[in-house]
Amino acid sequence: MRMLPYAAVMRAVLVVNPQATATTPAGRDVLAHALASQVKLDVVETDYRGHAMAAAAQAAVDNVDLVVAHGGDGTVNEVVNGLLAAGGAAEARPMLGVVPGGSANVFARALGLPRNPVEATHILLRALEEGRSRRVGLGSVDIGAGQHRWFTFSAGMGWDADVVADVDRKRGKKASPALYARVAAARYIRPGHSRPDLTIEIPGEAPIEGLRLAFVSNTDPWTYMGTRAIHLNHGCSFETGLGLFALRTMRMPTVVRHISQAFSANGETKGKNLVRRDDVAKIIVSAAEPVRLQCDGDLIGARTRVEFTSVPGALAVAI
Repeated sequence: MRMLPYAAVMRAVLVVNPQATATTPAGRDVLAHALASQVKLDVVETDYRGHAMAAAAQAAVDNVDLVVAHGGDGTVNEVVNGLLAAGGAAEARPMLGVVPGGSANVFARALGLPRNPVEATHILLRALEEGRSRRVGLGSVDIGAGQHRWFTFSAGMGWDADVVADVDRKRGKKASPALYARVAAARYIRPGHSRPDLTIEIPGEAPIEGLRLAFVSNTDPWTYMGTRAIHLNHGCSFETGLGLFALRTMRMPTVVRHISQAFSANGETKGKNLVRRDDVAKIIVSAAEPVRLQCDGDLIGARTRVEFTSVPGALAVAI
């Protein structure tokens, strides 16, 4: 646990996504007022994709102490990528604060934060008052051409990334568990394109070929459907390496079996068509044809080779 600077002299930036599912002008104002009572605060409202990343990167350049993300997982992911864009020592980076404002809020809930923004704000304020923080590991994605992308809870290649792409195209609709479920079912029934086989390489193991999808987790749960957690790698946490969940077939019995297991209370996943690993330092996924990639529910694009790396203790979170 790292002791934070005395809150009254901290400099902070609040990054708000006004388009997120559960953010409102009134909620933004309450949050800003509460934070301003303890820190020297600037507020940034995002109005384009990448704005949160740019704001967080500028905050890091300006040596701000704390950046608070108020929005969904996409906003949090952008802020995290902005904070880490300049590299350097983990201890020198601004801390992250999170107040949920999206539909799933996977990263915040995996940290133990409540879905209610007011309750989460109270926890953040107490952390500042008491000097509490938690250092968490992150996943780093090498997407080629010297480009990297960080993810906080999950990344995937194949079916889930196709679903993210389809939801992206429905931007006029509010993201919700029901929307994702409908899109996932439609994409499963009508893939829209061939699904090339994936090959996975893990240090110390022979390459695993003939896989149909690959999910990489940085924590557990993998995601939520409303109040229900979906567990793919129950042994995964912010203090361990990455988790891998991959399937050799997308046939209906296999998919139904593993969806049922993922919704179970103990999150135990097993089966002859499943390849699962926990606490892995590095995972390489490749394919003969480009396959879509998503990180924290944000579509990155199609790639033929992606390298996922666990980075322990990459970021401090005020909690």
